Formats: sequence, structure tokens, C-alpha cells
Amino acid sequence: MSLIQKVFAREILDSRGNPTIEVEITTKQNRATYKVPSGASKGKYECVELRDNDKRFHGMGVLKAVSNVNNIIASKLIGMEVSEQQKIDRVLIELDGTKNKSNLGGNALTGVSLACLRAAGMDLNLPLFKYIRSKYTENKTEKFSMPTPFINVINGGTHSNNNLDIQEFMIVPKLSTFALSLRAGAEIFHTLKKVLSEKGMSVAVGDEGGFAPNLSNNKQALELILESIQKSGYVHGENIFLALDVAANELFKDNKYSWDNRQVTGDELLSIYEKLISDFPLISIEDPFSEQDTEGWKKITGSNDIQIVGDDLFVTNVKKVKAGAKEKLANSLLVKCNQIGTFSEAMEAVGEATKNKFSKIMSHRSADTSDDTLADLALGLDCEGIKAGGLSRSERISKYNRLLAIENML
Repeated sequence: MSLIQKVFAREILDSRGNPTIEVEITTKQNRATYKVPSGASKGKYECVELRDNDKRFHGMGVLKAVSNVNNIIASKLIGMEVSEQQKIDRVLIELDGTKNKSNLGGNALTGVSLACLRAAGMDLNLPLFKYIRSKYTENKTEKFSMPTPFINVINGGTHSNNNLDIQEFMIVPKLSTFALSLRAGAEIFHTLKKVLSEKGMSVAVGDEGGFAPNLSNNKQALELILESIQKSGYVHGENIFLALDVAANELFKDNKYSWDNRQVTGDELLSIYEKLISDFPLISIEDPFSEQDTEGWKKITGSNDIQIVGDDLFVTNVKKVKAGAKEKLANSLLVKCNQIGTFSEAMEAVGEATKNKFSKIMSHRSADTSDDTLADLALGLDCEGIKAGGLSRSERISKYNRLLAIENML
């Protein structure tokens, strides 16, 4: 038995310099922590990130959520077996008592849930990814497949202040090892910086570590990335591919989408995507339509054989994944634990995605921390891909470096 002896939360800063929560779980043997990330582009049905809305930090403080951990949650969890994750998460959900975690705060619940998960693995002296695999998946083998990195190289949308509609332009290196894929990503990233500089464009980076230049249109970003791939000595469409996160919720208003300084219908946007898929080595598009525009989702998933990823559409919610699979809205799930609140709920969504033969991509948030748990979650839950951002900010690099360490370990 490894019982929880102490639960403690504090306010820290995330990569945007805004407050977030760090939670510590102490057992007799160990002390584990988890730092909670935060998103700028949020789905309508994400759990509530509790903020103080007072004068401190322009209203962004999280002392209410911290207090909820220290004064409400802690007393209920002390004495519980730390490895009983589902039981712990059920207590958290029942304590909150709302569908969207608005009472105690999704950020409070996520911090406690993931810190307990980490403590349980530590008490068994297991790397977290092995602990997750052995206890929470049907796959009990010791054979692990490294996730493919989806590396953000150009930022737009709400993650920067430039004029690009698309939130993330990503490269997807598929080489024989994770280390070689990451090396390719880094070389292309630095070549892109040189290409942008030579053209007199900004090489400042956005929230997720990709460059954020002003360009004439969205297509130009893809052309610059292809140029950088070629100049780096790689072959696009052979070992390097492209992916987009459109975050179309942010572009949708009055049943139309903003695109290259004009308003287009859903069908017009679908035609734009089909042309991009034809002209570029695109293998994945995330949130191509608003979560309200189910017809757009059905059409793009039904007419293309690339990966169509649901983020705001599914918000890591098992019920939404089940409904989306039934309607054939997408074929891939983006996984963010803090969208739903607890590890157990995220795991249910991953299980439903696997059942429906969806691919899974573990994802960071645009405001993140140095916490590298994401890497272990991706491997432990058998995710085919991982989004951890660009290759220029330490809160992003920490996840990639953890994956390098895991690959060496394996």
C-alpha cells in the first residue's frame, strides 16, 4: 500500500508569464508534481479553467483553484491509495459536482489527477510510460513505438499577432528513429529561419515556438516550408510531410470562415483544402471546420484519405468521440488531459478512439510549462503522434528531450 500523505498546490507561471497551478502529491516513498498547461484556442465544451478575475495578474490568477486543492480536495484524498487512479478521479469529479468542472476548476482537477498518476508510477519505481502501459491499456507488451513528432514551424491564428489564419503549420518527419526525425525537424527549422531572414521577414516566434512572419497568404507559408525542406537535404512527400491545425472555430462567424482576408462558405473552404492536399504533401488537418459545422467535417473526412483530427470537436470527451465516430466526422483524436479534467476521462476518450480505429495525437497547450509528462502519456497510451510545439522554447524542447531519453532507454 502506498497512501497519499499530502496534497499541496501552489501558483506558478506558465510560458506566457500567466499563472497556472503546480500540484504536489506526497506518499511515504516519494513526492511527485504536475504543472498544468493552459490553452488560448479553446473548444466550447472544454472544462472550465478557474481564474480569479481580480486585480492580480490582470485577472489571470489561480489562487481560487489553488485554495480548492489545498482546502477542499486534499482532505478527501489523504489516506487514499495513490495507485487507485479511477477512484481518485471519481472523488474529484464528485467533489466538483458540475459537468464542466466549473466549481473547483478543471485546472485544479487536472493538476491533482496527473500528479497522483506520476506518484503511483514513482512508488513502483517504473518510468511513467511503462506504468501507464502496464496498468491502463490492453497492450501489455514491452514493445513500444515512438510517436511521430508534429513540429510547429510557423505560428498563426490566436498563437501570434501576424496575419495568418491557420494556427499551426507543422512538419512531420518520418525517419527510422525518433532521434533522426527530431534532427530533421531541427535542421529544417533552422533552415526556415535562414530563408525567412534572407527574404527580410520576421523570425520572431509565436506562443508555441514556431516563427510568426506576416505573409501574403496561407499558401505562402507552405511554400516557404517546402523550400526549407529541400534546402535541408530532405525530400518532402518521402520522409518529411506537412500538417495543419486550422483551429477553424476561431475563423467561423455568421456561417462563414475568414480566409486570406475574405469570407468563404464551408464548401468554398473545402475546395481550398482539397487544392492544398493536391499541391502539397499534407497528411493531416486538425480542426478544419468549426465544431458547429458538422457537414463540413463529414465532407472532408468522407472525401479524403488523410488524417482529419478532432480537437475542439471532441475536447477529449468520450461521449463526443463516440458520437463523432458514429457520424464519421473525423478519423483522429487530439488528446489533451486538461480539456476534460482527469486522466481517467482522457483515457476513456483514447479507448473509444482506439475502438473506432482512430489515430491518436497527444498534445501540449499554447501556454505550457517545463513539465515533460506529455511524452510519457503519448508513449504509455500508444499515441501514434505527439504535438509539442516548435524547436525554440524550453517548455517545448523538454517534451522532445524526454522522448529522446525514452528512446535510449528502450
